[in-house]
Amino acid sequence: MTKMIFVNLPVTDLPGSMKFYEAVGFANNPMFTNDQAAAMAWSDEIVVMLLRHDFWKTFTPKTIPNAHESAQVLLALSHDSQEAVEAIVGKAVAAGGKPDPTPKQDLGFMYGRSFEDPDGHIWENAYMDMSAVPEGETVAEQPVA
Repeated sequence: MTKMIFVNLPVTDLPGSMKFYEAVGFANNPMFTNDQAAAMAWSDEIVVMLLRHDFWKTFTPKTIPNAHESAQVLLALSHDSQEAVEAIVGKAVAAGGKPDPTPKQDLGFMYGRSFEDPDGHIWENAYMDMSAVPEGETVAEQPVA
């Protein structure tokens, strides 16, 4: 079986969240979607499961944090170009998301921007040209621009 990742996110408005994620490029998989949850595929290996709060609470007794006020994770997607990074942020804003909740990055070999979905979950988006990484340096040594 192919290794996959399923990112589960609590959402307050399932239909609205589905529309948002479709607008930024995720595809709904109706086989794993009902009135409590929606499977939104980024790729064959990466699927975001949007879960209504009541359904989310059947998986864990932990409190659902308000992602507009706190962050437990920063989610990241890779892209094929700087233009693709700009495009997804533009689509997110047009669909009701907020641009750049984290600092923009332009390190020459790496370009990144982020957006926040309607529930406050932060998605970082990056294009990296590994052939342009300065020789002898690691990405961690590069300052954030």
